[in-house]
Amino acid sequence: MPGVILLSAGGTGGHLFPAEALATVLVRRGWTVHLATDHRVNDYARGFPAAAVHVVPSGTFTRSPVAFARAFAQLAGGYMKARRTIGTVRPAAVVGFGGYPTVPPLLAAARMGVPTLIHDQNAVLGRANKFLAPRVTAIATSFDRVRGAEMFVAKSIETGSPVRQSVLDVARAPFPPLRPGEPLRLLVFGGSQGARVMADLVPPAIAALPEGMRTRIAITQQCRAEDMDRVRAAYDGLGVRADLQPFFADMPARIAATHLVVSRSGASTVAELAVIGRPAIMIPLPGALDQDQKANAEVMARAGGGWMVEQRDMSPARLASDLADLLDHPDSLAAAAEAALRVGRPDAAEKLADVAEAVAQRKPFKEAAAA
Repeated sequence: MPGVILLSAGGTGGHLFPAEALATVLVRRGWTVHLATDHRVNDYARGFPAAAVHVVPSGTFTRSPVAFARAFAQLAGGYMKARRTIGTVRPAAVVGFGGYPTVPPLLAAARMGVPTLIHDQNAVLGRANKFLAPRVTAIATSFDRVRGAEMFVAKSIETGSPVRQSVLDVARAPFPPLRPGEPLRLLVFGGSQGARVMADLVPPAIAALPEGMRTRIAITQQCRAEDMDRVRAAYDGLGVRADLQPFFADMPARIAATHLVVSRSGASTVAELAVIGRPAIMIPLPGALDQDQKANAEVMARAGGGWMVEQRDMSPARLASDLADLLDHPDSLAAAAEAALRVGRPDAAEKLADVAEAVAQRKPFKEAAAA
């Protein structure tokens, strides 16, 4: 009879959403799921199917000596709390999804002899997972090649990146035809917290389009609260239809209804675009130490499922030119949508659940994933 599996994830949507997808499958299979995360859990895990949530202290290391010492102290406290939690919950396995809050539970589990599994959503192994990789039982990846994981091939398995049920509900919905004269539905967002660059970039790009093209675009855009008024005023002044909100609870359905997405390229975003099958102009977050968003976008772009443009190379004029070209060649959007689908892994949560169960039962996990 299944027992308890403890999932651990950093408290952002990018980490919690795939953990939630796995938890849903495990609960359906009869497992009891507990979640260990940080104080941000209430923002992104309201519907998480966990029997209990354990908030574990953690910190992020920076170059500041004072901040480094504070983070080390927080992680040490988190490690002790994680040991107590594991001793009480007695999980059959602990599964981590990246972020520094996963370090205390995974490290404690490994040292207590509890089987461990980490999943990395990106095409580059994250820093927390890189630290944990030599210490865990198994590593699951979203891509067949993950930079930084080369030395751990013997205990690695590609499962894809789990997506939430709300994404699976609209997976492979037919690409909406874009007929002459009909509006191109454009969806713009910058991740779970939005991105100011989209507010600075998209309205002037739309303004730069010829009027005949401009009036053919219907925009849905996620805006930060402080940017809302100026973005709305810009679109109103152009006579452009725009649905602006700080957060879209039904984002998967909106992705399915769109012809083109303009977005960042976080792991969850790329996974959802691929499973649903929608093309995107992806602008990776600049300045990231690991350049994980750039690596994710490159995977999709190489497959033909979208276009990657680094922020330093993107401008309103460049975006306007790209939009005009796609309006003139709508077949390019349909072809990119089909290519995106070929990258998608709608079975990722089931595959990862197979691996997690095998690890929990101390069985060969590669055979379980291949079954």
